[in-house]
Amino acid sequence: MDLAGLAKLLHPEGWALLQALPPYDERLALPLAERLQREGLDPDLVAAALTQSRLRAKARAKLGDFADGMLFTPAGLEQATRLEVAAHHARRFRDAGCTHVADLTCGLGADALAFAGVGLRVVATDVDETTAALATVNLRAFPEVEVRHGDGLALDLVAEGVDGVWADPARRTGTGRRVFDPQAYAPPLDAVLAARATVPALGLKLGPGIAHRDLPVDAEAQWVSVDGDVVEVGLWFGPLAPEGPGRTALVLQAGVAHTLRADPDGEDAAPPVGPVGAYLYEPDGAVIRAGLVGTVAHRVRGRLVDPTIAYVTADALTPDPLVTAYRVLDDLPFGLKRLRTYLRERGVGRLTIKKRGTAVVPETLRRQLDLRGGAEGTIVLTRVAGQQRVLVVEPV
Repeated sequence: MDLAGLAKLLHPEGWALLQALPPYDERLALPLAERLQREGLDPDLVAAALTQSRLRAKARAKLGDFADGMLFTPAGLEQATRLEVAAHHARRFRDAGCTHVADLTCGLGADALAFAGVGLRVVATDVDETTAALATVNLRAFPEVEVRHGDGLALDLVAEGVDGVWADPARRTGTGRRVFDPQAYAPPLDAVLAARATVPALGLKLGPGIAHRDLPVDAEAQWVSVDGDVVEVGLWFGPLAPEGPGRTALVLQAGVAHTLRADPDGEDAAPPVGPVGAYLYEPDGAVIRAGLVGTVAHRVRGRLVDPTIAYVTADALTPDPLVTAYRVLDDLPFGLKRLRTYLRERGVGRLTIKKRGTAVVPETLRRQLDLRGGAEGTIVLTRVAGQQRVLVVEPV
């Protein structure tokens, strides 16, 4: 969306049209557009309104009911923070005693919305004029937030009276390709990190795939997952990291938060390795990205099945919200004919295939197995003590 399209939508006729549209349905979008144009509405306005209707429908997964009053761009929505996660960001600043936060890269305003929601004042900036205009619309109900078009790094943080800084650098090129070099972010990671010399309470949101070697040693690096989907790593400095630097995981499941920190005794650095037991545990993705599989193994009194694989096994069940537990029914060497015979003998026609540490493509294997039957099954393809194995499991 450009500024001309935004102006059309913000005109009373455009806003009324957008608010009056039915819930978005891809199958009905074209007939609806044709009908609205036959009724005399501007085709560009109709296209802009339907695009926003589609983006709002997609945004509900991240922003809930707030999405129904917001405007989006595809790229902005892709990077926007889920409201549930943004609330955790906001509480970090509030609990650290911050009162006035500078959001240096506000995007469409999801984090600024959460900051205002816990009573923080916010100065929110974005270098893109259209994005800043959209953020102004999206944050119109929050007088605590001042949105500006400009470079957040140019803010005089002292003169602004800021006591907390937040940034979410762009990590995609103009063509949508991911950027993996932290110095190629927009703005570069080092440029944002320099702000902590002026305001120690600095928080950043980065992509969860960043290498551990690229993380500042003075940061708490917290990987975050929402219902099994790893969405970010947050870097927290100064009073925003009251327990000091280190690696942590935040696992959000159905609105309930679970946290894990690197074991101070080093259990995560040298986890035990041993044979497959009666139970198999799959650690949450945030735990794996944070390098805390060993810590989880210690919590469930387990061991790794292989020193290079993030599966934990144990002889007794220890429920833990940071892992998915399975009962091990069988442990087989990998072989297509053997596996096909095994599953057909048990009437398995619907098969869930999980894998780690193997080049097997699940969909290809499923076709090769050509299973028929009414039973359901789950298998795990992985390495055990360096050997390819098939673990037949069932969820606990």
